[in-house]
Amino acid sequence: MTERKQPDRIMYPRLLAPVYFTRARLLRGLFGKRLPSANSVGGVRVLTDERPAEGAPLHLEIFLLDGTSVTCGVLVAWIDPLPEGAPARFEVGLEFTALRPGDCERLAPVLDHRSTGTC
Repeated sequence: MTERKQPDRIMYPRLLAPVYFTRARLLRGLFGKRLPSANSVGGVRVLTDERPAEGAPLHLEIFLLDGTSVTCGVLVAWIDPLPEGAPARFEVGLEFTALRPGDCERLAPVLDHRSTGTC
C-alpha cells in the first residue's frame, strides 16, 4: 500500500462564514475522466459537526456578509477531529473544484487572513 501525501493545511485558510454543503456527483468529462480541479484557486477549511467522507465531492454554498452567497464545487481534502469542548467536532479542508470567475475575490472578506493560503 502506498502512503498518501498529506495536503499542506496552510494552503486552506479558515472560512469565517456560515456554509451549507450537500453531497455532489463527481463531475466527469468525456471518457469518464475527472475534470481538472481549480488547483490554482486552492481551498478553505471549515468547522462542522458532520463528518463528510474524505475525497467526497460536495456542493458548497457560502453565505457572505452582504447577504449574497457563493456556490462552488469542492472535494474533501482532509478531516481533523477536534477535542471535546471545541466549537465543532471536525475541521475539514475543502479543495475547490469549481469556482466562478470573481468569486475568489468575493470570498476574501470571509477568509482568516492570518494564514498564508488564499482562496
